[in-house]
Amino acid sequence: MTVTAAETSGAPHSVLADTVLDRLTVAYAGAADPVRAAAMRAYMKDVAPFLGIPTPARRALSRTVLAGTPRPGEDDCAAIALRCWALPQREYHYFAVDYLGRHAGRCSSAFLPVVRRLITTTSWWDTVDLLAAHVVGTLVAADPRLGAVMDDWIADDDLWVVRTALLHQLRFKDRTDTDRLFAHCLSQSGHPDFFVRKAIGWCLREYAKTDPEAIRDFLARERGRFAPLSVREALKNIGTG
Repeated sequence: MTVTAAETSGAPHSVLADTVLDRLTVAYAGAADPVRAAAMRAYMKDVAPFLGIPTPARRALSRTVLAGTPRPGEDDCAAIALRCWALPQREYHYFAVDYLGRHAGRCSSAFLPVVRRLITTTSWWDTVDLLAAHVVGTLVAADPRLGAVMDDWIADDDLWVVRTALLHQLRFKDRTDTDRLFAHCLSQSGHPDFFVRKAIGWCLREYAKTDPEAIRDFLARERGRFAPLSVREALKNIGTG
């Protein structure tokens, strides 16, 4: 019996995914540059092999791959993302992230476990941060009940899940749940990992664009609980007032 790519990735059946993956693998493989690939892999700390396709060229190829394809349903999104993630080269993961960012609004809250699988597989900031802000954030904005899931994620043992919980409101602006934002930052204020400490500063800095006084007031009360990196990042554009 032949084992298909969909079966090895755990992806649902999707005719659209079959079409997209067939086109994608041909287009991307044809543009591979081994010399550039080695440099890209080194820059990304060897998290995954690369084909060596720079971002502008990759996105142009992606537009060609998707030309004439229909809008996806939720199962199509899951199948495309999971099958891309089952391929080793990082450019396929980037394709999936871009695709989900474009179509996350077509997915329900039931899609969140798929995103968590992506976040916790071949994890690094280059995919996690975009999934957090553009996919998880979209799902939570559409179904505020998922905020309770973010409350679970902030206490997770996986630092990338924690980082996602911190960053999921990056694009919320005046819709930000500040109680949750501040509680999440405080709950991980002593985290030892750079990527979590950096994310704390980043999410506070982003909300400072909407309400700088709220961030100044919060840190006036609580800055002693945070690493200097987090405070520095949070106040980078607003100072202490």
